Amino acid sequence: MRIILKNKETLLYDDFKFKCSIGKKGSSNNKKEGDNKTPKGVFKLGNIYYRADRVKKPKSNLDTIIIKRNMGWCDDPNSKFYNKLVKIKKNLNISYEKLFRIDNKYDLLILIKYNYKKIIKNKGSAIFLHLTKNYSPTQGCIAIKKKDFLILCKLIKKNTKIKIN
Repeated sequence: MRIILKNKETLLYDDFKFKCSIGKKGSSNNKKEGDNKTPKGVFKLGNIYYRADRVKKPKSNLDTIIIKRNMGWCDDPNSKFYNKLVKIKKNLNISYEKLFRIDNKYDLLILIKYNYKKIIKNKGSAIFLHLTKNYSPTQGCIAIKKKDFLILCKLIKKNTKIKIN
């Protein structure tokens, strides 16, 4: 079974249809770091990350990881940690996306394994399926409402992939 991004505002899984938002500049076969585009292709899903201080552990077949204050996702193409989970420290001189946020976008997120195995610098990083309250465009991720996210978590399996058109 696959999750399919049908268009810039519809995510499908089996008989379920979810409203969503994607990158401000749509989707692209030629994703670049910071271009505000969602990458096209078929991708595996990674772990579910969640804020235990804000939400309960989601029911899912995917592995779950609690987001801690010092967690970030490296978006610095000059770093050896590019497109990897990093531990934020005072002397960490790289650019990263903070996972423990003030807003609720990353209270729940699933890693989309784009540019993940054989990482290409500047090809894009930190592509997630995360939460939204108002469906405003993202910087390249896919965003859905919390209730839809929790439904999707229950449905997907470890081998589920996402197809982004």
